[in-house]
Amino acid sequence: MEKRNYAEITPEIMTLTDRCIHNGIIDKELYDLYKVNRGLRDLNGVGVLTGLTEISEIIAKTKDGQPLDGQLYYRGYDIHDLVCGFLTDHRFGYEEIVYLLLFGELPTINELAEFNRLLGSYRSLPNSFVRDIIMKAPSTNLMNSMARSVLTLYSYDNEPEDISLSNVLRQCIQLIAVFPQLALYSYQAYDYYLRNGTSFFIHDPDPMLSTAENILRMLRPDGKYTEVEARVLDMALVVHAEHGGGNNSSFTTHVVTSSGTDTYSAIAAALGSLKGPKHGGANIKVTHMFEEIKTHVIDWTDDDEINAYLRLILHKGAFDHTGLIYGIGHAIYSKSDPRAEIFRRFVEELAKEKGREKEYQLYANVERLAPQLIGSERRMYKGVSANVDFYSGFVYQMLGIPEELFTPIFAIARIAGWSAHRLEELINGNRIIRPAYMAVKSREQYVPLSSR
Repeated sequence: MEKRNYAEITPEIMTLTDRCIHNGIIDKELYDLYKVNRGLRDLNGVGVLTGLTEISEIIAKTKDGQPLDGQLYYRGYDIHDLVCGFLTDHRFGYEEIVYLLLFGELPTINELAEFNRLLGSYRSLPNSFVRDIIMKAPSTNLMNSMARSVLTLYSYDNEPEDISLSNVLRQCIQLIAVFPQLALYSYQAYDYYLRNGTSFFIHDPDPMLSTAENILRMLRPDGKYTEVEARVLDMALVVHAEHGGGNNSSFTTHVVTSSGTDTYSAIAAALGSLKGPKHGGANIKVTHMFEEIKTHVIDWTDDDEINAYLRLILHKGAFDHTGLIYGIGHAIYSKSDPRAEIFRRFVEELAKEKGREKEYQLYANVERLAPQLIGSERRMYKGVSANVDFYSGFVYQMLGIPEELFTPIFAIARIAGWSAHRLEELINGNRIIRPAYMAVKSREQYVPLSSR
């Protein structure tokens, strides 16, 4: 038998693909006929209620459906208040957010210090793991590399199948601690082996530093960073840590956990969900869009010129021809995304440090103009505003974080929320999650193979 190229799409595959499509299309009218909420959302875009959670709450409208400025609560605490607390005390906040999400209450000074020591003690991978697992098979997509590493860590765990709360909590804290290494070391392997990088370095994490500080320390050859850089990255982790049980990757965590599977499988499934460009990759689209805007808009302060190019994008005449202005609009928020509101103040501070105030002003101008343009040219059931992805890619660029790490940084933050949702499902869920699908294929008469 002829041996095939592993990645080759042959004419036979193309023929079978056509057959798959021909026999796989479901009449769109049937979704309306049977009142199917596609994407688990109703006609107004509101998510179908599938569960209860105490981990976070998103509010975007009044009880009678009127739009509000977006609100986000972590375990009942307004994210604005939490951030103000970090700023007042001039400290890093992500580790406290992890504690809050996992345990449902804010820590005391001593409890937070002890938790930070626990995280620090877990900031190491098994012996030879980096060499044997990460370096020997680098991937062009770091999310896949991270998922493979997570699944492989199963083999290093003496109790990988034990889903008692204490064991799962131990596994989750360990994964939270090592996620930065999985991402950064995967990038180093990709850059050196697949992209012909000129240098190769591995910095061990410092158990005394915060997650944000360790990311910058491990990323840069000299391991150096400014306080502003570390605090802005810390804030990025804070606002990305959790966003309700209905977001795709957190819902995936609930679904997979409900089957009774192990922690490593559940977190790998969440990584696979976040990898998708409709979920975790939106900030990359925003940065690419702005590169094109910067090329074609001569005067970044001219509202008319900016509007003209945004209109061209909106009418599928520019950028990727989808008609989307990336970073504007959200499935839930309409008037404002609280994460973007928080992030904006730090973005401006970082832009000043980096001498990129003009670029920041361009972002601010697009943020102001795009919702007005979309509102005037599209029929919408709710307003639109900048979402958290609008500024995050720009921040990562200013921090010197390569594009390949944008979504892994999201994962480093969101592992906190995934862990909390896994624990919540184990504590409260006692049935496997199994929504209904209606079969609409007509009955067929079987024909023996010899007669076909």
